[in-house]
Amino acid sequence: MIRIHPTADVSPAAQIGDFTQIWHQAQVREHASIGRHCIVGKGVYVDFGVHIGDRCKLQNNAFIYHGATLADGVFVGPGAILTNDRRPRAINPDGALKSDADWQVGTIHVGYGASIGAGCIILPDVTIGRFAMTGAGAVVTRDVPAHGLALGAPARLVGYVCSCGGRLAVAEGPAGLHGCCAVCGREFDLADGLGSVNA
Repeated sequence: MIRIHPTADVSPAAQIGDFTQIWHQAQVREHASIGRHCIVGKGVYVDFGVHIGDRCKLQNNAFIYHGATLADGVFVGPGAILTNDRRPRAINPDGALKSDADWQVGTIHVGYGASIGAGCIILPDVTIGRFAMTGAGAVVTRDVPAHGLALGAPARLVGYVCSCGGRLAVAEGPAGLHGCCAVCGREFDLADGLGSVNA
């Protein structure tokens, strides 16, 4: 069963997975796909062609623009914006209004289980790795590795986080970076860029 609030505007050409909930005044454009068991909060905008995996949470007033792909289990905080144009202009140099043919869409890929903080802005042509986290208000201009924690404007990698969200204590091991979570005790090899679990 899909639950769509009467004030939401969901295109009949969008694909919505079972058990997904779309709340007040959200808009889902044509050819967007949203997976199963997702929550799309009040005022969320999902642009055309966006792909959102299963079990994602998009908090109130998040804007996900064309060119974005979210894997399963992604959290997008309130007021976050995933953009798609590095050189935005309303007009061409000759003064004519730009059309869809006058620009090249940038892409954003958000990996499995990653979290985008409240008010965060992600610029195009960026990949956010598996279980990575970007802090509230961050402006992300470059890739964030698996389990990476990126903070600030522009965002900088300041550490690593566990799949539970706790901060990892990181040390250099024989195979490269190794992290251990102070909250749940999980251990990770971070050198492979995938955040492989050891425990």
